[in-house]
Amino acid sequence: MSRVTVPARDAIIGEPEVVERSAETVEADIATLPAWLDLKAAAAAFHPLQVHDGSVPDEGDHARARALIERMRAAILELAPLFPHDAAYLHALDGDLSRWAEGGFAEPDFLDSLTAFQPQLERVNGRRHLVLFPMYTQNGSTDRLVEAVLIEVIWPEFVAALEAGDYSNTLFVPIRFIDFTAGYDSNSAVLFPETVAMREIPRFTWGAIFADREAARFRRVVRAASEITKLDLPDGAARLLDDQALTEETFVMWDLIHDRTHMRGDLPFDPFMIKQRMPFFLYSLEELRCDLTAYRESVRLEHAHDTEDTTREHAKLVQYAVIFDRIFRFAITGSRVRNYDGLGGQLLFAWLHQHHVLHWTDTQLTIDWHEVPDVVVALSDAINDLYWHSIDRPKVAHWLAAYDLVASTLTPHPASKWAMRDLPLEGPPKGLTDEVMDDEFPLSMFYEALSKKMSGVIESTAGITSERA
Repeated sequence: MSRVTVPARDAIIGEPEVVERSAETVEADIATLPAWLDLKAAAAAFHPLQVHDGSVPDEGDHARARALIERMRAAILELAPLFPHDAAYLHALDGDLSRWAEGGFAEPDFLDSLTAFQPQLERVNGRRHLVLFPMYTQNGSTDRLVEAVLIEVIWPEFVAALEAGDYSNTLFVPIRFIDFTAGYDSNSAVLFPETVAMREIPRFTWGAIFADREAARFRRVVRAASEITKLDLPDGAARLLDDQALTEETFVMWDLIHDRTHMRGDLPFDPFMIKQRMPFFLYSLEELRCDLTAYRESVRLEHAHDTEDTTREHAKLVQYAVIFDRIFRFAITGSRVRNYDGLGGQLLFAWLHQHHVLHWTDTQLTIDWHEVPDVVVALSDAINDLYWHSIDRPKVAHWLAAYDLVASTLTPHPASKWAMRDLPLEGPPKGLTDEVMDDEFPLSMFYEALSKKMSGVIESTAGITSERA
């Protein structure tokens, strides 16, 4: 058992002015430790010195920057005994911080510490990590600022069993917040290695998702949306709104299957076309494909005779989570500029409506739950069929087929050149991408009205965690 030395709050005269407390005891209030608070303060003070790429170009700021780096290093050294499983990472982190300062704060390079950080190797429920990197936070800041975060792994037994069986995903690390610096006081719900400043791109071995933030904003948004639309929630969905821990576990199961799906199935070689620019609706279909795979696998697990009771329970809840998060939160969150997650939510809602299992009648939303699985799986089949055909099609033909799939359910903007096929089909694909409107598939009248009523709720979820839900 590791131990740290902390000041005694009520020292007895004649007794040593320090006491030893176990790491487990200190971890309970780790976010209030002076060393962590000083680390946060030093990172916050460092942010204004940095520019977009993370460097500190003004030599007049270097003395201040070096002092702040030394504060960070001292705080990390003091906190390190609480994280013996991350000893190699924290040692490499100290080296990266020192070299950065010695090199005059050029564009940061934290490849050594990033390579040493391997949280996926021991996914233990409740395992905690201290993480610090110059990085951008997706859906937060696009600047590579020094961010620090205290996290805790969520790894319930039923998820471990799923991952050890048919749903292997060795890169997936579900986590919750303990505390964080300003970059995560945002909509960002991921901790990805590719966001870190580094000299070269290694083979990435993990990706972490904050299930507590996903669960907390789901509960707040769906509660409000269901009240506004007068939707009577099924018992399982109502349980999610009342139980943060249950919702976190449900999102972990959803994310486990979603994440592994990106590289599985009949794919158009690489569904994301890495480092290639393409119309945003293709990203919409890829993200929706992965979510619908999680949905259909959950339907299968719910009805399989050999599914454990806990897994069966969560499999049903995943189905509610996918639908409600997609149609209530995704569809109206973020700007209307190439919002691919928003488009996926719009598509699912319209598909359910046009297949007569979702109804908006007499200003009340109703859903025929017993018919929903077949309809959702049918949409999954349509996307999978598009993908299956893709390897026999040229890129432009695949793009056009993908557009037609979306446009068969959602109405394009009246000025859309894609809808009219007024496109430079003989030129390079870039020309087609340039012709996609920022809001190629505008919100329906239903969503315009819902968005106005929900905007405050959506905005209130920025920075949300289980503690702030």
